[in-house]
Amino acid sequence: MESRINDAIPAKFVMISGSEDKQTSADVYNVGSFQLPDPAGKAGGACTSTLLKVLHDNGNRPMSWIDLLHKMRDVLRQKGYDQIPQLSSSRMIDVSHKFEIVPTETIERNGARRAILIGINYQGQKGQLSGCHNDANNIKNYLINNQGFLEKDMLILMDDGSHHQPTRANIMNAFDRIVQYSKAGDVVFIHYSGHGGRVVDTSGDEADGYDETLIPVDFQRAGQIVDDDLYKHLVKRMPAGVHVTVLMDCCHSGTALDLPYEIDATQSKMSFNKGFNMGLLDDPGAMCCLAICAACLFDDIIGGIMSGLAD
Repeated sequence: MESRINDAIPAKFVMISGSEDKQTSADVYNVGSFQLPDPAGKAGGACTSTLLKVLHDNGNRPMSWIDLLHKMRDVLRQKGYDQIPQLSSSRMIDVSHKFEIVPTETIERNGARRAILIGINYQGQKGQLSGCHNDANNIKNYLINNQGFLEKDMLILMDDGSHHQPTRANIMNAFDRIVQYSKAGDVVFIHYSGHGGRVVDTSGDEADGYDETLIPVDFQRAGQIVDDDLYKHLVKRMPAGVHVTVLMDCCHSGTALDLPYEIDATQSKMSFNKGFNMGLLDDPGAMCCLAICAACLFDDIIGGIMSGLAD
């Protein structure tokens, strides 16, 4: 099973999400209470603010993946939030190992570091948020100041009138482009802060009957981005040897990338996601070829039978 997963998902994906699929995420109206260094604004998402606080408080000391999750849970509870941070991955991770956004092997290979940062406040719309632009800016500053990213290698999508609009087309195009540009040894960081949702699953690949979604600024016209789209455009197509970290600060984000392994902040060991649909690993092109071959073979058999009857 593991080799099948590795073949179907060549890159190493690690996703930190602010809540489980069934949970909602919180918009924070006093980021100052998290004591972040030079926060970009007063409001922000609870997951983003919590992650940055934990990293800031930890300084340059090594920290494991499980320590990160547990510390995030502690901060959220101290602030009165009941959402449970979750980690999912394309590989089985020993969560006692060091948390890294830029792994040592990518430094040795001098790989590129690229980021997509998406912050959507839904200006003027029902359900307007206030902190998502600040989240994107705070993450940008952290990546530049602490992880060696360059602003020129970041694509920022925000509905603030100064950046590319976070429309459905622009978001999907950003994912397509970063897949196209990335190669083995590169590091990718993707951050989404905005509304997340759930829609009834129509493809039959979700154990709970729902697809998780990202909600672009133009969702009323263009529709939502379902997890199936993220999986097909981003997860399956990212080249082998690329290390991808994704931070999802939105509601219902636990399995937004449909990754096969998971752990949440109440646990101590990563396990196989029992809701993962192994059918996602199938190559649609290969399945199509098999179907065509089967149809041709069926036609040949029927043709032979009909010819024999005619004789």
